[in-house]
Amino acid sequence: MPGSLSSSAVARVTVASIPIVDDASAALRRASLLATLALLASCLTPGLATAQVLDANLWVTNGPVEAIATSGNTIYIGGGFTQVGPATGGFVGIDASTGAALKPYPLVTGTVLAVAPDGSGGWYIGGAFTAVLGQPRNNLAHLDASGNLTSWDPDANSVVNALAVSGSTVYAGGQFTAIGAAARNYIAAIDGATGAPTAWDANASFVVNALAVGGSAVYAGGQFTAIGGQVRNYIAALDASTGLATSWDPNGNGEVDALAIYALQNFPFTVTVYAGGKFTSIGGVARNYVAALDGATGSATSWDPSANNAVLALALMTPLHGAVTVYAGGAFTSIGGQARNHIAALDVSLGASTSWNPNADNYVLALTASGGVVYAGGYFTYMAGEERDYIAALDPVTGSATSWNPRANNHVLALAVSGAEVYAGGVFSSVGGQPRYFIAALDATTGLPTNWNPTMSSVVYALAVSGGTVYAGGEFIAINAQPRYYIGAIDSSSGAATSWNPNAQFFVFALAASGNTVYAGGMFSSIGGQPRSGIAALDATTGLATAWNPNAVGQVYAFALSGSTVYVGGSFLSIGGQPRNFIAALDTTTGLATSWNPNASSSVLALALNGGTVYAGGTFTTMGGQMRSNVAALDATTGVATGWSPNPPFYVYALAVSGGTVFTGANAFDAVTGASTGWNPNASADVLALAVSGGTVFEGGNFTGILSSPHTYFAGISEGLLAVDKPLATSLGERLHAVPNPFRAGVRLDFTLPRTAETDVGIYDLAGRLVRDLHHGVLTAGEQQLLWDGFSDAGRATGAGLYFVRVRAGGLNVNTKILRLR
Repeated sequence: MPGSLSSSAVARVTVASIPIVDDASAALRRASLLATLALLASCLTPGLATAQVLDANLWVTNGPVEAIATSGNTIYIGGGFTQVGPATGGFVGIDASTGAALKPYPLVTGTVLAVAPDGSGGWYIGGAFTAVLGQPRNNLAHLDASGNLTSWDPDANSVVNALAVSGSTVYAGGQFTAIGAAARNYIAAIDGATGAPTAWDANASFVVNALAVGGSAVYAGGQFTAIGGQVRNYIAALDASTGLATSWDPNGNGEVDALAIYALQNFPFTVTVYAGGKFTSIGGVARNYVAALDGATGSATSWDPSANNAVLALALMTPLHGAVTVYAGGAFTSIGGQARNHIAALDVSLGASTSWNPNADNYVLALTASGGVVYAGGYFTYMAGEERDYIAALDPVTGSATSWNPRANNHVLALAVSGAEVYAGGVFSSVGGQPRYFIAALDATTGLPTNWNPTMSSVVYALAVSGGTVYAGGEFIAINAQPRYYIGAIDSSSGAATSWNPNAQFFVFALAASGNTVYAGGMFSSIGGQPRSGIAALDATTGLATAWNPNAVGQVYAFALSGSTVYVGGSFLSIGGQPRNFIAALDTTTGLATSWNPNASSSVLALALNGGTVYAGGTFTTMGGQMRSNVAALDATTGVATGWSPNPPFYVYALAVSGGTVFTGANAFDAVTGASTGWNPNASADVLALAVSGGTVFEGGNFTGILSSPHTYFAGISEGLLAVDKPLATSLGERLHAVPNPFRAGVRLDFTLPRTAETDVGIYDLAGRLVRDLHHGVLTAGEQQLLWDGFSDAGRATGAGLYFVRVRAGGLNVNTKILRLR
């Protein structure tokens, strides 16, 4: 647990205080410390740091974020999502009683397809991921019992589908052809301590989907036709010592996707291997998608549930008294002689379905049974008549869903149980979220969703806030079950749809509010009770179209307002009565195009204003009479491209300008020179929406990872360069000091607030992850002192290294670096 900081712990460390000792080990220690202090001197020199801090508390979504608008301390987001939740990543422990996701989150960036206990409270995970806890890990990783990422790093070169652990050996199967520098085709044995591949090399001919260990054999199922030096169709038993295929040869005629071993501890030792997949023959007889195989001969037993479609998951449960039950999940709708949708319990003697019938509404892909509970994961959103998003706990007797409801935000593909914790892996990035249909409001301070919940019927593409009203445009046809075709207004307090109802004929892609006018752009041909092609001005009180009618020939995607001018971008070729290719300036009174004519070569998707400059982003290669790829700066009077030419390699879907910086989502450029600032969140896919507020750049899009963290579709990142140990006169009256620095046991942070303000103080690592939320709340004006004891929010002692301290008050930031010694 975090300890307290004693007065002696804050004594300043100086080089002079290091004792001179003659023994060699002390000399080495002294040299190491002097080198560290030299590094600290360079690191703590006042200047600029390019580290970008990710807001770890900001909740994420389960689908693309297409629009962002900010108002005060509230962030409104719209898009194609149905849930918001904490950013846990694709693997998480869940309390078996409460369903709460357990911190610290492993923050796996990518998909987890396999989990296996290490025997000491930790876990091996495999899948299609690139990072864990912000550190590079390709498709394989190990977390210890405290949730720390270990140095175990086999570095598989492609997807890992299955894991099995036996003693000190980890068996992996999947789509890979190499583990580290060693060639290993689709299956490998890995040292559980070092992460190095062992000499065991079964060399499968194709993908391995499932693994199980029984006795001295490693059972493998998949898509292969040869393995362990022998012809083996889709299923095999491999000698655990040599990797050679044994004589066991069930010879399936289709891929095997699931394996479960039932070992009877009698003499002689007998094993039954249950197999599920896409086969219709195995063990020498016809067996549809599921079979029980004799562990000695490979022959199918008389057990024959005969499913009507693929069986993709199997689990066994042995009650204290009575026979084992085989639980099956998959794509089937009939199994064991009964109608059963995607999940069933099968009698171990005959293979008949029992009365147990949870009736999932979609595929079940993962099963585990433990402690009198059957856990299921998959594609489903309803189980046993209850809403259960992708994961559920079921009573093993009645089949009813328990109250346990973790709410994953996407598919669950792997499950395991250890004690009072359930471990889940999958495509999800969040567990423990809340339903929010296509629109949500988040508190900018806490990162949590507010109670505001309008419930749209479909995707939101555009948002604008004016006073107490949030305007929304998109594909929806209803707000809170009230008919609102493609455009509507929502009360910012209650979330209720107002009476404002322009009733667009088709999709709305862009909105802007100014005074009593709301500008709408899209692909409609009528709106506000009048024929309007692609663009309209709507009365903010009545929702009726004004006389303003630029009549776009094509679609409108973006607006920027400046005085008596509306700048417009889109895919149009004519607007305001004039030929205008993809970009134009319109008079706010007449709707006519002005003489401003940059003449883009292709679509303009985003616009932003900064003084006398109009920034445009899109898919163009020429703009304003110059070669300009994807982004350009235009003189607001002449329409001529300025010398500003960053030339980013990718299409620009969103723009934001703050101070002297232009953000494109993927990069940030100096607003005058066009030079890259070095700001690069490294999003895994397109950024579609941007907003800058309170020193934070909010990004929305299609991405499923950003800054090596599993923040899917939405993220908040510190705005550009951080001032290090440099005061902001308008923010904090005094510098932020850390004493001692470097430190070992604890550090005191001193600063002065010129006025009472909501203040956040956080400790971040170099990857931008929040390590310790030191203070959150109002601080009164005056001198402040906060103590950090070196422990994380999870109660773990942090390691030696460099950390950032950020103090945020009144929407502004001041930062410094601190170095911890151990």
